[in-house]
Amino acid sequence: MPRKANGVSRRNVLKLTGGSLAAAGATGLASAAPTDKVEVNVGFNSERGRAMTRSSADEVVREFNSIKAMTIRVPKKAATALEKNPNIRYVEANGTMEALAETEPWGIDRVDAEVAHANGDLGAGADIAIVDTGIDDDHPDLQDHLGSGEAFVSCGSGGFTGSCMFSGNSNSCNVSWSDDNDHGTHCAGTAAGDDNTEGVVGVAPNATLHAVKVLDCAGSGSFSDIAAGVEYVADQGWDVASMSLGGSSSSSALRDAVQYAYDNGVSIIAAAGNSGQCTDCVGYPAAYPETIAVASSNDSDGQSSFSSQGPEVDIIAPGTDVYSTVPGGYDTFSGTSMATPHVAGAVGLLMSQGYSARDAESQILSTAKDIGLPENEQGQGLLDVAAALGYDSSDN
Repeated sequence: MPRKANGVSRRNVLKLTGGSLAAAGATGLASAAPTDKVEVNVGFNSERGRAMTRSSADEVVREFNSIKAMTIRVPKKAATALEKNPNIRYVEANGTMEALAETEPWGIDRVDAEVAHANGDLGAGADIAIVDTGIDDDHPDLQDHLGSGEAFVSCGSGGFTGSCMFSGNSNSCNVSWSDDNDHGTHCAGTAAGDDNTEGVVGVAPNATLHAVKVLDCAGSGSFSDIAAGVEYVADQGWDVASMSLGGSSSSSALRDAVQYAYDNGVSIIAAAGNSGQCTDCVGYPAAYPETIAVASSNDSDGQSSFSSQGPEVDIIAPGTDVYSTVPGGYDTFSGTSMATPHVAGAVGLLMSQGYSARDAESQILSTAKDIGLPENEQGQGLLDVAAALGYDSSDN
């Protein structure tokens, strides 16, 4: 059924927990000695908690603008002490999430986006943020409708994992929001590639794209980086956050940011994950009830073999062998990452017509086409852009 007005669908029974220090074995904190320096996200519930966090820190890595959290470097014993303080909501390892792409890539025709284009629905006025590895700002299919950008990737001692040269500025280190990986540019082309007679056309070709770079050149970004990017999208007042990234672990800092963006009218579209034919393995942030979790279909209307399954899946969209933009050209990729911007573009089309984020999401889900798959594979069904806009999609 469609998502309810408060954003909680059938997944409202999902128990979401943050990764505390006690449960952080996979991050390396469990094996750290008491005096070892660790990087953690600290959520607090008062100004006293903020002050205690700052005074405990050897270094403040990031102080969020709108959510009550801070990323700090601190000896493990100090982090453990903070966790026990009643003014502190959580202390979690600042783990990482990865770009969710495989290798090799179609979809605009299958979701009947061209019907919308033929009727003049091109998404002008919508703002779609690609929360990813950045966007190629010189690409001929993207530059005409490219808005602003910001980089939040960590580098230096903060855990930068790539080996690329950067230029430009950000609030954390000397990096540019232009894409140095391919992944974000590929997603951008599917969401809003320009209808300019060359290359590819996206679902919402006249929407304004914004690059929010939270993943580095290796396709990796910390919980803190990603949370800061989501917070930034909300603070800019943009309509859609397209998040083709994820991980198996939840993050309280990211959950704070997702909740903040949701409460501020952002539609958050997230990739379900590429864990394959599992039964309940949707990753985060897609597993959060505030997001629209997108699974991937192939050209036979089956679920892509790599696509994660689970009760959190809301909708399915083309993700196998999707042809789209990459820096300097075009390429074919597969993944739930490639399915996600189809849905982000569709929500952008509706919001350009005055729909609120919640109403646009409800419309997308209620008009999705049942393609005969179990609900934990297809959610409400295959994205149908034409039907969502009230056009005939009987040939779909």
